[in-house]
Amino acid sequence: DPSSAATLTARGNLVAVISNGTAVLGLGAIGPLAAKPVMEGKAVLFQKFAGIDVFDIEIDERDPDKLVDIIASLEPTFGGINLEDIKAPECFIVERKLRERMRIPVFHDDQHGTSIIVGAAVLNALLVVGKDIASVRVAASGAGAAGIACLDMLVSLGVKPEHILVSDKNGVLYQGRPDLDPQGARYARDTAARTLAEIIVGADVFLGVSAGGVLRPEMVASMAARPIVLALANPTPEIQPDAARAVRPDCIIATGRSDFPNQVNNALCFPYIFRGALDVSASTINEAMKVACVRAIAKLARREASDVAARAYGGKAPHFGPDYIIPTPFDPRLLVELATAVAQAAMDSGVATRPIEDMVAYRERLSNFVFRTGWAMKPVFARAKAEPKRVVYTEGEEETILRAVQTVVEEGLARPVLLGRPEVITRRIERIGLNLQPGRDFELVNIHSDPRFNDYWQQYHQLAERRGVTPALAKSLVRSRGTLIGALMLARGEADAMICGMVGRFQKKLEHLLEVLPLDPGISAPAAMSAVANDKGLTFFLDTHVQESPSAEQIAEATLQASLRLKLFGITPRIALLSVSNFGSRNTQGALKMRRALELIRAHVPRLEVEGEMQADTAL
Repeated sequence: DPSSAATLTARGNLVAVISNGTAVLGLGAIGPLAAKPVMEGKAVLFQKFAGIDVFDIEIDERDPDKLVDIIASLEPTFGGINLEDIKAPECFIVERKLRERMRIPVFHDDQHGTSIIVGAAVLNALLVVGKDIASVRVAASGAGAAGIACLDMLVSLGVKPEHILVSDKNGVLYQGRPDLDPQGARYARDTAARTLAEIIVGADVFLGVSAGGVLRPEMVASMAARPIVLALANPTPEIQPDAARAVRPDCIIATGRSDFPNQVNNALCFPYIFRGALDVSASTINEAMKVACVRAIAKLARREASDVAARAYGGKAPHFGPDYIIPTPFDPRLLVELATAVAQAAMDSGVATRPIEDMVAYRERLSNFVFRTGWAMKPVFARAKAEPKRVVYTEGEEETILRAVQTVVEEGLARPVLLGRPEVITRRIERIGLNLQPGRDFELVNIHSDPRFNDYWQQYHQLAERRGVTPALAKSLVRSRGTLIGALMLARGEADAMICGMVGRFQKKLEHLLEVLPLDPGISAPAAMSAVANDKGLTFFLDTHVQESPSAEQIAEATLQASLRLKLFGITPRIALLSVSNFGSRNTQGALKMRRALELIRAHVPRLEVEGEMQADTAL
């Protein structure tokens, strides 16, 4: 059964990055050996962003038919072929013939990767400027592989072919021009225009996939109102963004450069379109899959950014608008959204030979690749969704908290309660572009105007009056300490859980909790447990924050409590008691204490998997 190779061997997760080095970005025809570092870099991006294994293969062959024969013979080894840096028009021939001969995805990234990102950028830019894609006029510079593919994509998205005029280094592509190849001839028009300066007059969109500096400021000035400029030549764009905005402040501009907003970067696409294609064993990457990828990228740029996504933008996630029409390649949400969209499109269009039965589980698996703690949190999230609890966030004005609440609301994980000043919370929600409303999505508690304030401070005073807390001090503390308010809400049954500690000192937060909330019966002291995630999974550590020198009894007590918490995550505890000693190698005070703790734990729960005392490297 040949189809079983996808699951019984590594083939289903293996892509070949293949080049003959005839069109390396910014370097030209440098040859296959000189191109190898670029191909190796491409392989790293596949693995980093999508977990796909790659062999980079550099072939010393320029004849397209021979190149096709060599690549086609590799089909038994690979689940997909990524063609890279092959010059036009040979690249069109090679890709077309390989797609006809091979039953695995063949994808020329220079063409289709660029076209997908351009498509997403144009869709979103048109939303920003309020124009209909069917009515816009496009002036293009460059009729190579990427340029033609971009135009094909724009037509697929709704641009009318008759609204497109193209120019290359030899002038406008007009009907009857003798030097046009078949691909360029498709965009030859019956026009008297012969220069880029002529065809750009009144255009809504400029698409540049050509050479630096070819677009002059006066050309941009002649474009239609609110023009869209895609200047994608690298390393020097067709026009610098500052120069374009100097003559047209109303323009939206994208480049191929990471130091300018709106970078059109193929890394936004190729790892994820292959991830989705491989996961359904697609026989090809068709137009439906590419368009699905376009729309997923465009939609992602319009979504509110979570806290994790915000980190990809230096902690300050941009808002959808003229300077943010496409995501950054480092946005961690890309894998889940794009691969899912591509896989679904492959199934809907009939090219998936191994359809995914449970798309929800598939999304979770992709999410777990990006967010390492996902598998451990899955049972917790499932229980939370079944019966959402009231969770009070004591630092409700913090941006990280607000982003977390956005995700909690979207996923239906809890009923959030935010403590803070209404005007500050509302202003920050608007500034970071979240879709949250007090009353609709969360309860907002402003202690300065909350009618429960008197009940809160009086209850706290009763608890703390024997520790020197006067009524005036009780009022002051309850008014200013969010952790104290949250603890009182828990004690009064007005919340089920509390999250605090984004700002301030841990010890002070703990003191307020212990003032209000009693320990469980039989527990002598609290302990803190921290989780560390890596490629091998989760490792939990305690006590990381509270007890400086716990007794053997307290260690045993905390260990047993921690084991119960791990079981809530669906994790079977395997516990190591750490020391400077390895199983009796030393008799220090700490080693003796850990041995005693081991005896106590085994006496209470004989079947618990626990060992010690041992050194940390032994445990890990």
